[in-house]
Amino acid sequence: MEDFETAISAYYRLDPERDRLSTWGLLESLRTTELLDRFLPAPPAVVHDVGGARGAYALPLARNGYQVHLIDAWQPHVEAAAAASREQADAPLSSASVGDARELPFGNGSADAVLLFGPLYHLLEREDRVVALREARRVLRPGGILLAAAVSRYASTFDGIQSGDISDPEFEEIVVGDVRDGVHRNIDPEKHPNWFTLTFFHRPAELRDEVAEAGFADVELVAIESAGAYATDPECLAEASDRDAVLRAIRRVEAVPELLGASPHIMAIARRL
Repeated sequence: MEDFETAISAYYRLDPERDRLSTWGLLESLRTTELLDRFLPAPPAVVHDVGGARGAYALPLARNGYQVHLIDAWQPHVEAAAAASREQADAPLSSASVGDARELPFGNGSADAVLLFGPLYHLLEREDRVVALREARRVLRPGGILLAAAVSRYASTFDGIQSGDISDPEFEEIVVGDVRDGVHRNIDPEKHPNWFTLTFFHRPAELRDEVAEAGFADVELVAIESAGAYATDPECLAEASDRDAVLRAIRRVEAVPELLGASPHIMAIARRL
């Protein structure tokens, strides 16, 4: 497995995603927040945000009364989350620390919910992803809920066609690899930061199978952005009526099996029995 420090931290050092969820990734943020609102237990439930980066979801959850423990594999992300937590002193994170999704620093049954919004991207081997999912199950209380995000196997195909990058032979070679084995290899993120970084791209069935193999039952898959990712001008999301219409349209088809792989991101929702 390619090393995180050498293959992935080079990308994150460029900080290309600092404002992603409020700009070109706004639809992903809106839909993820919607799914959190729908599936999380009521505050003050305990949430372990594993791979929480700068706290894009952890910090609002803390403001809403949740007890949120954030971990991330990259120290600068944790430092940024901790600094932002201090700025909301009336509703800080319960903790923010560097950690590995495959060996969580939490006790058995310590959480009401676990978020995996990133770890499944960068664990390239199935065995490592299943270990991370089993760790999530271990720290969940009976009845606790898992929300785990994955990148679709076909995300770069659709994105490359939309952006025009598919005509670049170097990018097309990456896409061929994505479709072949699911491993997205951008070997020069400094040259092409918009081509993301070393990542595993899931088929929907693979995601479902991995979550089930980790011991979860009744695994539900939903598309996060669905067709909205490729057909929506981000500016239209600024208008409440247009934004709500887009979100309603996505909600109607979010679980249609034939459309899951066309969404850039897919969410698995499951409970520990």
